[in-house]
Amino acid sequence: MSTRVYIGLGSNLADPDGQLRSALSALDQLAQTAVAAVSAFYASDSLLPGQPRYTNAVAALDTELQPLALLDALQALENDHGRVRAERWGPRTLDLDILLFGDHLIDSPRLQVPHPQMHLRAFVLYPLAELLPTEHCLPDGQLLAERLAACPFVGLERL
Repeated sequence: MSTRVYIGLGSNLADPDGQLRSALSALDQLAQTAVAAVSAFYASDSLLPGQPRYTNAVAALDTELQPLALLDALQALENDHGRVRAERWGPRTLDLDILLFGDHLIDSPRLQVPHPQMHLRAFVLYPLAELLPTEHCLPDGQLLAERLAACPFVGLERL
């Protein structure tokens, strides 16, 4: 039985648009997983000053993988794309975050779902809203529309 999962994608190094396109292709090749839909790409400001702008998107996947197996696969894809974890929120070739995993609430040392910062990030919420109705109730009980209303479309550019 597959689960609908939403993945946030981001890159601000080494051809960010190309990194996201390559990652989407790789996601579609994961075992027991298929890409069901992809948002538009967005340019966003970095969380830290002085970094290049990011290209972001959200992908909907249908997967039979368990949450930690999917996390391992995503981290392997990041590494395959040259990801270096030198500083928190530092520049990166590829960032893949599990935003939602069905309607599951997950709180483990390695994985928190819904993603604990997504409600603060317009570059996640607006692409997500292209794939989910705004009346969708998130696993934490909040409506996507409420999250969008509290997180203005600032610093974003739809590409």
